[in-house]
Amino acid sequence: MKNIIVSIVLMLCIPAFGQEKDTLKVDTMAEKELSAVTVSVRKLGVRRMGGAENGVIIGREELFKAACCNLGESFTTTPSVDVKYSDATTGARQIKLLGLSGTYVQMLTENLPNFRGAAAPYALDYVPGPWMSGIQVSKGASSVKNGYESITGQIDVEYLKPDAEQGATLNLYGNSKSKMEANADANIHLGQKLSTEVLAHYQNDFGHHDSNDDGFLDQPNVRQWNLQNRWHGRSDRYIFHGGLGMIKEKREGGQVSEELRMKSEESPAAMPPLYKIGLVTDHYEGYMKHAFILNPEHGSNIAILANFSLHQLDANYGNKHYDVNQKNAYAQLLFETNFTEHHNLSAGLSLNHDYYNEELRVKSAEVFNDKETTSGAYAQYTYNLHNKVVAMAGMRVDHSSLDGTFVTPRFHLKYVPSQEVSLRISAGKGYRTVHALAENNYLLASGRNLVIDNLNQEEAWNYGISSSFYIPLFGKTLKLNAEYYHTRFSQQAVIDYDSNPAEIRITNLDGKSYSNTIQVDASYPVIKGLELTAAWRWNDVKCSYAGQLMEKPLTSRFKGLLTASYKTPLGLWQFDATLQLNGGGRMPKPVDGLWQERFPAYEQLSAQITRWFRHFSVYVGGENLTSFRQEQTIINATAPWSERFDPTMVWGPVHGAMFYAGIRVNIGRN
Repeated sequence: MKNIIVSIVLMLCIPAFGQEKDTLKVDTMAEKELSAVTVSVRKLGVRRMGGAENGVIIGREELFKAACCNLGESFTTTPSVDVKYSDATTGARQIKLLGLSGTYVQMLTENLPNFRGAAAPYALDYVPGPWMSGIQVSKGASSVKNGYESITGQIDVEYLKPDAEQGATLNLYGNSKSKMEANADANIHLGQKLSTEVLAHYQNDFGHHDSNDDGFLDQPNVRQWNLQNRWHGRSDRYIFHGGLGMIKEKREGGQVSEELRMKSEESPAAMPPLYKIGLVTDHYEGYMKHAFILNPEHGSNIAILANFSLHQLDANYGNKHYDVNQKNAYAQLLFETNFTEHHNLSAGLSLNHDYYNEELRVKSAEVFNDKETTSGAYAQYTYNLHNKVVAMAGMRVDHSSLDGTFVTPRFHLKYVPSQEVSLRISAGKGYRTVHALAENNYLLASGRNLVIDNLNQEEAWNYGISSSFYIPLFGKTLKLNAEYYHTRFSQQAVIDYDSNPAEIRITNLDGKSYSNTIQVDASYPVIKGLELTAAWRWNDVKCSYAGQLMEKPLTSRFKGLLTASYKTPLGLWQFDATLQLNGGGRMPKPVDGLWQERFPAYEQLSAQITRWFRHFSVYVGGENLTSFRQEQTIINATAPWSERFDPTMVWGPVHGAMFYAGIRVNIGRN
């Protein structure tokens, strides 16, 4: 409690620094000669989505409130999305939305499915923060346009655009955990109708930090090269987007020294080798979009969308070796038109192909080849009555080469009775084919035996209701949002830690599985330039393990968030602080007393100061300033070759306070 009080005091004090520092002295004679006045308006960092779906759009103004090195660090200041480490050795992280893991969130890049299967555990590190122009987070069953996989929502990443202002930006970053990054983007206009863009990223985590003295790296050493070339062209009735991308990454983790050997009664020569983890990834992708405008007055157009990816992973977890070669191809043909001002129709065809070639070597080699081709068709109708009533109903039918034919219905309704109130409801179904080993290969780091049953296609319903209020208060507007979501599975792949202490089993659901999520958030501009946001979320997530309904392990029961953002009148200084309170939850059933039955609530504080100049900005900040960290991130770290060794039971921060600094430079841009 003492740490929480100190954190709140720090939060409220940080924005106050520098309030009176920015003054402007104007000569009265010069003032009379001014022929134009420039008025600067602070852009909204987060705004609600305008259609029938419930969600938010996170803009660059919000992303700049933190270092935001990659997609995984982009949700620090927003309450809807949690990002947690999956284990303490590989750096794998996952999104949690509506209390459920990121596998139930459909990941999109510019409205195209991306980072599936084997790419999913590390996908949050594959999108550099400086490359993003914004993120759209929609909750619940989303539009049927993008497929049937969205169960708890969609996250759509928008990159910087090739047709944006010509010029270049350079971002350099370094932190106290021996991590450095360099990012660059550059736009070239090859005429009025054709432009191209280059995005480049380099990351190097070169430290060997072991702050809790358990003999293991707190986080892996990561070297990543990431490059994209994107194109945009247009004519009067045709628009083209396309590009190619490449990621090369090497991760190294595990034991770092011989100190634990020296403490052992056995001689060093009799000890087993150090436990090491190494992952080498090569990822290649490309995409194209062709839009043909048939009738501009009615918004009638036909579009062809396609993307492909090749993901190769060569991974070693101690004496376990896992290789995967994954290929994905996706194509969509869609038609959209507005019959009248109030009626819109979207219809289309889609084709998705997944191919997995996997090899797992523990005591002997096992080879798996998995193919799935899914063809589908959808139609979606939207009725819009002057934005007062917006109803969106969609239906799609898909046929999978593995699971046969299935139907996905979804419905959204928005009602705006007045300017101060809006209400939304949604209901829809989602499906997902499980590639258990590829999607959860980080579980191989555990000493437990990983057992995967013959898994069914996952199937779930999601229902939601939300409301937004804009309340005049003391001459300003209080923005208040409240929402409730219920997700219920009829088929699910369950990761079972509880039934057998010697194994982690991924098996089919035997019983019930559901989540209930309630969230309330509010924001208010206290004084000019200073805005406070507060949020509270409660999660009730339960699942049946061996037929017994239990609280889902390693899932926080609640989350509180308080953010303060202050920008001085001339916009030269910006102060941001975020306090999170993460609720406790259940651990898997303890084995041999190696861990407790539950984990406690904990708080985290982050803060950043930014100084803006005309063509560059400098920022300094810190994360986890309360220095809270999970004491035992690795179970039985002194015996990594035993079945009791387990680094996957992570519920809190894996490292303490971290400080950083960076600079952003605009070249040839305003």
